[in-house]
Amino acid sequence: MFALFEPLYMLYNGATWGWVNYPALGRSDATETREDPTLPLGRGALKSLMRLLVEVLHDRGTWCNVSTSRDLKRITARVDHEGISFLTITLPNFGADLQKGLSQGYVDRNLFSGFPRKGELPQFLGGFLDLVFDRATGCLLDNPDVDSIQAIRQISLMFAKVELPASEKRTKAAFQAYVKCESDVREWDKMWSSGISSAGSQQADLKDRFARLALLLWAEPLQHIDREIYMGELVPKHGPGATAERLLGNEKFEQREWTSRLEYLFPHGEYLAPNWRYFSDLDNVDIREPGSERPVRVITVPKTLKTPRIIAIEPACMQYTQQAILERLVYQLGRSNHPSSWLVGFDDQEVNHLLAEQGSSKGDLATLDLSEASDRVSNQLVRELVSPWPHLHEALDATRSRKADVPGFGVLRLAKYASMGSALCFPVEAMVFATIIFVGIERALKRRLTLKDIKSFQGSVRVYGDDIIVPVNFVTSVIAELEAFGLIVNRDKSFWTGKFRESCGREFYDGLDVSIFKVRQVFPTSRKDVPELVSLVSLRNQAYKFGYWGVTRFLDEEIRKVLPYFPNIAETSSLLGRVSFLGYSVDEEDPNLQTPLVKGFVVSAKPPESNLEGSAALLKYFLKRGDEPFLDVKHLERYGRPKSVYTNLRKARPF
Repeated sequence: MFALFEPLYMLYNGATWGWVNYPALGRSDATETREDPTLPLGRGALKSLMRLLVEVLHDRGTWCNVSTSRDLKRITARVDHEGISFLTITLPNFGADLQKGLSQGYVDRNLFSGFPRKGELPQFLGGFLDLVFDRATGCLLDNPDVDSIQAIRQISLMFAKVELPASEKRTKAAFQAYVKCESDVREWDKMWSSGISSAGSQQADLKDRFARLALLLWAEPLQHIDREIYMGELVPKHGPGATAERLLGNEKFEQREWTSRLEYLFPHGEYLAPNWRYFSDLDNVDIREPGSERPVRVITVPKTLKTPRIIAIEPACMQYTQQAILERLVYQLGRSNHPSSWLVGFDDQEVNHLLAEQGSSKGDLATLDLSEASDRVSNQLVRELVSPWPHLHEALDATRSRKADVPGFGVLRLAKYASMGSALCFPVEAMVFATIIFVGIERALKRRLTLKDIKSFQGSVRVYGDDIIVPVNFVTSVIAELEAFGLIVNRDKSFWTGKFRESCGREFYDGLDVSIFKVRQVFPTSRKDVPELVSLVSLRNQAYKFGYWGVTRFLDEEIRKVLPYFPNIAETSSLLGRVSFLGYSVDEEDPNLQTPLVKGFVVSAKPPESNLEGSAALLKYFLKRGDEPFLDVKHLERYGRPKSVYTNLRKARPF
């Protein structure tokens, strides 16, 4: 057994303070065994996470006047038996069940499975639950304690997003789910073509509504983009990420692979050379026909211990031209003289936060979440969306990868428009979702919508990726249409009854913010663990702003084990430091600028060596946005994402 904590802890039992010793307990309340023979964490890392949880229990117990000593005993026993999965999988399921109970107004026997009950509520975190639900009936109290709601969420969901590698079994399951999703999209395409949906409704009617509303919603911005594509005004650019052919840094400006599908709208002579004078440099460019195009490379990246995130790495030529369309698409959709400016969002989540807060307070707005959102958007549906604009239609088709290389399954032809990893995935799916929403609203109203009708929904309909906000009056019809179009509404994360709402990482109950801070990385053991260190400093500052003083003191101690200098700073400072309401630290004054300076650590990174010269260097210059010179004067020698980051001790401004 791992020695998870120190022998003694000072805990508050609701009336007095006392030192409590927690020996190893029995395993009678454990409902599942650890699936892996070893923990994906070392002993020290698990101990640090447990100590953090102890501090959170202590803090919330004090705040809500609730004893947490028995809760800690149960956590100790379950972690001993189940390992880290209890913190990262089982506890988050408990938090999700709380949110379901808040939404439906009562706790039933389907919720909190695996946790022994007393009455209708679990014994675990029972002190907090008693302030939210009636233990005898399981019904939500007339005036539930919002602090207790936030406390349960903080305790149970804190470790839900720790970026840990999933087991091989779960990784294989994630790839299987990706392939199954692709099969589902293909089946939907068949029904779409045959005229009957999975729900039994007539697809001809859906097609008519979808096409007409798409024209009504997007005519103005997409017409501008269509003209820009026709006139050849789009300027491509390389993204910062990886490519399917593993080009790094400046190598992307020397790409020598193109597709014949791109040639009509994006001729390689114009897009791979600075001008036609250098066309002879492109003699060795490989123009691939559709059958020999490079597929996207499907990989997993850490998301949670429960399941990894599946992304697709695009070929360089696809990402390069996708970025050209993306830049103009986001600009045109964001223009303030058209409904698209408030209907879809790409970089400002605050609108969704305000609407979710309103929905929790007034009960007039619902927050919906989609499962596997990007992977379930059919390419046939996207083609229908942009069919009135032939050049945009062709551009989206030409810049879309048609095949994917999936580990364990080989190369598959794709029915979806694009997986996560395509630069156009996010805005295109947002337009699709928004159009379907108004298909649902129109069906509920039983009349055709006009542009004036659509404008009347400003402030009540909003799409940001797969986070959707719609009026409660139309939620049933909207959900029905989303599912008729082959999408899956995640009802566990969608809320339209009760007073709980969630959107874009913020949660509200009855108009009050019950959001929490989450652990993203395990704790660092040295200054070399820079991503973990940056994450821990961010966690500390979030806990401080949430008012978790005991947690903040504990994290300060943990950080000082690694950083000997950890000054008070403002949030805008480049230093790794402590955000404080009491101001920032000052060691001395800059004699030249007369500004305060403080000693601390900054995160530094050196781009990898990547030499670029000749026509490729000139191309890079012409692709630069703006009139200002490159910030890095050595960008032709070193460029790209750093392979590693490190910390430097120096004096810098604390603000």
